[in-house]
Amino acid sequence: MQTVILVLVEVLIVIGLSRLVGLAFKSIKQPLVIGEIVAGIMLGPSLFGLVAPDVAASLFPPETIPFLNVLSQVGLIFFMFLIGLELNPKYLSGQLEVAVLTSHVSILVPFSLGTLLAVLLYPLVSNASVSFTAFALFLGAAMSITAFPVLARIITENNLQGTRLGTLALTCAAVDDVTAWCVLAVAIAVARTGNFAGAIPTIIESLVYIGFILTVGRWFLRHLATHYLRTKRLSQFVLAGIYIAVVASALITELIGIHLIFGAFLLGAAMPKNADLVRELAEKTEDFVLVFLLPVFFAYSGLRTQIGLLNRPDLWLLCVLVLAVAIAGKYIGTYVAARVSGINNREASALGWLMNTRGLTELIVLNIGLELGVISPLVFTMLVIMALVTTFMTSPLLEWTYPKRLIKLDLVEPQAEEQTDINAANEGESYQPYRILVPVANPSTQKGLLQLAVAIALNYQQPAIVNPLSLIELEEDYAFGSTPGEADRLIDQRRVQLEHLINTLEPAIARSYVHPIIRISNNVARETSQIATIEQANLILVGWHRPAFSNNRLGGRVGQILSTARVDVAVFIDRGGERLEKLLVPYSSNIHDDLALILALRLLINIESCTLQVLHVVTENYLQDELSDELHRIIGQLPTSVRDRIEIKIVEAKEPIQAVIAASEAVDLTIAGTSRAWGIERQTLGRYTDALAIQCRSSLLITRRYNQVISHLGSVLTEVSNPESALKN
Repeated sequence: MQTVILVLVEVLIVIGLSRLVGLAFKSIKQPLVIGEIVAGIMLGPSLFGLVAPDVAASLFPPETIPFLNVLSQVGLIFFMFLIGLELNPKYLSGQLEVAVLTSHVSILVPFSLGTLLAVLLYPLVSNASVSFTAFALFLGAAMSITAFPVLARIITENNLQGTRLGTLALTCAAVDDVTAWCVLAVAIAVARTGNFAGAIPTIIESLVYIGFILTVGRWFLRHLATHYLRTKRLSQFVLAGIYIAVVASALITELIGIHLIFGAFLLGAAMPKNADLVRELAEKTEDFVLVFLLPVFFAYSGLRTQIGLLNRPDLWLLCVLVLAVAIAGKYIGTYVAARVSGINNREASALGWLMNTRGLTELIVLNIGLELGVISPLVFTMLVIMALVTTFMTSPLLEWTYPKRLIKLDLVEPQAEEQTDINAANEGESYQPYRILVPVANPSTQKGLLQLAVAIALNYQQPAIVNPLSLIELEEDYAFGSTPGEADRLIDQRRVQLEHLINTLEPAIARSYVHPIIRISNNVARETSQIATIEQANLILVGWHRPAFSNNRLGGRVGQILSTARVDVAVFIDRGGERLEKLLVPYSSNIHDDLALILALRLLINIESCTLQVLHVVTENYLQDELSDELHRIIGQLPTSVRDRIEIKIVEAKEPIQAVIAASEAVDLTIAGTSRAWGIERQTLGRYTDALAIQCRSSLLITRRYNQVISHLGSVLTEVSNPESALKN
């Protein structure tokens, strides 16, 4: 019982640490799985055993290791089943000839280089009990593997699934996965029998079993899918039958002489790819596997990873050589094959980095090699480092080679070009449309935000575009919900919701100016800022629905957008009023107030029934107010039809915020710049704005201008061009 309690304590620590380190890595745009692998290594002799050897020995004694091994093996069986389940044949439908050539060359080159490297490493880091053939096969397989699950998630998170590069990478990785597992199966058979000739019966038995699964097994599984289509649910009885089949298939491949994981993978690959069945089966299976069992596998691997074995410069040189051969072999093989197939230089290079992703799949291969004794703990450690580095480098190198601004130029099915109704008088002239980006988290509750954006942007005489931006955030980076196919389903679902929202906007003519942007994202605030820059937005209009700002700070995603966006930002606090006829702008002459006044004037121009009150609060016993004089002069230059609907009001008060709150009772929308005079700064709101956010009687729009230059009120006239000709009901 004492051992069981200790194992449970170990599991608690493993799960907690893997989540924390995984989230830390995710925050730096790295796959969650890399953080979890690092967490496992931290618990082993490489860190914990080095820093506190006595505590590590007490917490992870030898008698608990077999229990962790059993849990990790169960986790691997069901994880490989999930990989096979998600290996959709549609990945093999696009650019298949190019993909087959590219993927096979991307295996052949690193496999060959790995075999040559084995000639050098075998006498240095292996022993006579291991045949050179088995050692070379395993090293070649380790060099040539690509982690399809991690690669698929990287493609999804970078919104590449609809591009030529993304579809080609998925196809290459799918072909690569199938080929690499076959190579690994042969390597295992050779390792267990001692030579290639002895492995022939095992290979023949494996082929027979594969044929059985793809014929009789698939026939039975099709009937299962038919049953699911009738009942529309996956009952516990049926789920139990599937799990029994997974374990039985794993046992058969183990008895044949390859490995448990192949049977599970094969059954998953043979499952009918009915979208609803696959989704429900994956969702029911993956949570326990990914959250509980796989971290145990990472910890088990980490306990066997001993970075301290690399205790001499020559060993580190060998490690660097292994890393260089792995990267160069995969990159050069992929790049050359892609270029020969007619892929352009940038895409071929990006494909080379994507195919270098090894991740969790590599770790599975290495553990098998270590268990069979084909590779030593020293080689195991070198290859674990290689797996981490090659996966870690994929995202930054992909971004460097293939930046986000190029993705929309590479769509397999290009989106319809945005059309705006431009007056015939402007034909032949080049106009940069006034563009507002509107992050929409929940289409069912943010009609007011989008309606305000339309009111600000559109005057029907000059080009304007409103982009509702919906970013679908994925919580896990190797769960089924973040696969490219599932991501496309979520995007289509969100597009339908946004189109329904757009169809409710008034007037109806405005709907043709509204073009949604939908993306997968792992960081909503950062992605919003990037898209605003790429799309050259003039304004980000973001909603805020909480009743107050906590701790005097505009926190969360809204605060991050305010801090990082390189365009103007306005934060809308919606009180539920649908009218936009009476506006209030508290003005104190700074760039943020200028933006507030600009937006107010756009509304004034675009809505003929709209009126504006510019409120200037002064202290007691003031002698002369140059600001109010300038306001009068500027407003005097506006067209009569606009000027007659503007009132400048000067109020004397000790507390400016109270004057604003009182004035807000009679208006529909208050637009306040993020100025020090109102207690608002770029990131910190301060007590004044907290009070304004809580007590303001009208809806509130807080504006922050990006261009931090000395302001002059005359800039308002240049921002709001040709207002007389733009008037329209």
